[in-house]
Amino acid sequence: MTVGSCRKDTPYHADIARKLTKKRPKSGAHLADLRQKAGLTQQELADILDVHQQTIAYWEQSDKPPRSEVLLPMAKALGVPVEVLLDPEAKPERKKSGPKGKVQKLFEDLSQLPRRQQDKVVEVVAAFISQQKASR
Repeated sequence: MTVGSCRKDTPYHADIARKLTKKRPKSGAHLADLRQKAGLTQQELADILDVHQQTIAYWEQSDKPPRSEVLLPMAKALGVPVEVLLDPEAKPERKKSGPKGKVQKLFEDLSQLPRRQQDKVVEVVAAFISQQKASR
């Protein structure tokens, strides 16, 4: 069965999403940038926050901030403080530290992978740590 030129049983693809016709407000663009840097799609962030994907799209297209009850979970999902989430001009502070160890470098590289791949690595590491604790 077809609807227009799309098949009804064909899943939605982001490649065919409607293109923006007007410039994004600064706060919406900031939110979209944070989401993309976290390696999340709008749908993945929506699933984490238990909202519709259209809600995420609205926040990214508007100048209105997300509702207060989702600010903390959203900040955690995006890996930033709430202050950075709400202020497009804010930059996350980086702590100065000494030389980086092998594990820290590895996990920094890991943070550049898509969220699903990160989750799989975390599962393996968590299982290994649990096994090591149990064998002590």
